[in-house]
Amino acid sequence: MAYIIAVNASILSQTGGTCECALADKFQCDTIPEFADCKEEVRRDLITATAALAGISSLFFGLFTNLPVALAPGMGLNAYFAYQVVGTNGSGSISYRTALTAVFFEGIIFMFLALTGMRQWLVRLIPATIKTATGVGIGFFLTEIGLSYSSGIGAITGGGISTPLSLGGCPPDMISETTGGCNGGQMTNPTMWLAIFCGGILTAFLMAFRVKYALVIGIALVSIISWPRNTPVTYFPHTPEGDSRFAFFKQIITWHPLSKILNQLDWSLDSTSTTHFILALFTFLYVDIIDATATLYSMVRFCGVVNPKDGDFPRSTIAYCTDALFISIGALFGCSPVTAFIESGAGIAEGGRTGLTAVVAGLCFIGSIFFAPIFASIPPWATGCTLILVGCMMIRQITQVNWRYIGDVLPSFVVMTFIPFSYSVAYGLIAGLFVYTTLNTLIALVVFFSNNRIEPREYDLKEYWTWRGSGRAPWFVRAMRRNR
Repeated sequence: MAYIIAVNASILSQTGGTCECALADKFQCDTIPEFADCKEEVRRDLITATAALAGISSLFFGLFTNLPVALAPGMGLNAYFAYQVVGTNGSGSISYRTALTAVFFEGIIFMFLALTGMRQWLVRLIPATIKTATGVGIGFFLTEIGLSYSSGIGAITGGGISTPLSLGGCPPDMISETTGGCNGGQMTNPTMWLAIFCGGILTAFLMAFRVKYALVIGIALVSIISWPRNTPVTYFPHTPEGDSRFAFFKQIITWHPLSKILNQLDWSLDSTSTTHFILALFTFLYVDIIDATATLYSMVRFCGVVNPKDGDFPRSTIAYCTDALFISIGALFGCSPVTAFIESGAGIAEGGRTGLTAVVAGLCFIGSIFFAPIFASIPPWATGCTLILVGCMMIRQITQVNWRYIGDVLPSFVVMTFIPFSYSVAYGLIAGLFVYTTLNTLIALVVFFSNNRIEPREYDLKEYWTWRGSGRAPWFVRAMRRNR
């Protein structure tokens, strides 16, 4: 999980945080030295915030739930927060401060759903094929980000209206300011090849042999090679920006206060931003319900503590409430939603069965707070291949999609493709749910009015779904049934 410190800060800092830019074209704000310096300060703040948040949340989760699951700002949701909701340098639908307010409200709603027992019950109402496809789509989304310039290795770039995506890999000074495409020199950027071989192929090689900390080793190796100043791949060029980075890097150990992002919630909404605020809140809720709940269930099932009769696990309400609490606390720290991490499975695989595993992980994160200069000096091409590999691991669940029936296949395909191609988790989910509801409602009407005489091919192979849900009902529903 250690990679999340650098990766999360790299992604969220692309929003510009609380930095102000008066240019109409927000993508040109990085050319303003004052804005670039402010943005770098935001990234350093986010490194401290991510480490602190992951440490405190994992520590509390381990102590109160006694489960070997660690928490941290979630991958996928941080990308949606940065690139769709807020946008690069604030070019999105709502501001950074307003987006944090949406995250804060999400935590409160989650707390209500957890206390009433409805959170885990609501998940069962969502078609299984949509749940699976959402994870796959986010995996493709992370891969696309890892291949880009701003937060990745720079292998792809924009190419204009006729070619919205094209081959990249050219030095940054050869990128067209009008189209975003390369004016030549494709695949010649030395930092890209450094990332591919040392951060990608080497890391995958280590993962093939189940080497612990393979992702961290890849990031560390690429970063160390990028630190010497007089090399073609240096992260500290002899420029004002490079000098500022190098001056902070030389401090090694320091305490970096959260001067730009702490408690920056904006409670004022106008008529224009309210719609986008609600859409962002809905998406955070939907994706987090699926992601966090599925991760918790998979981890506790790995531990062998799930009750086979009702699908619940010990202290589930406390677990969900703790998760919800730190979603809201994370917003105060300037971060996207906190969630359970699937990498917790590594600790379980090594024998972790109690909350001590999460407590140890939390203490390690807390210790890393004081090494902010090191983590702030990790270049984007060092974390790009990590995003690609994490995306690859998320895409593996594509085999769980029901490919035998068109009513499940098409909505899943729409979700998986719309999320990366629209650069939005929200629009991908909405498109998939719309297709699923429309297609399967029409099919059900034909089957019903024909008295089952007209049925699609492989209709008997469709995944079962019911609006009633399944498994254990919320506690207040069970209480009402007993009183009858």
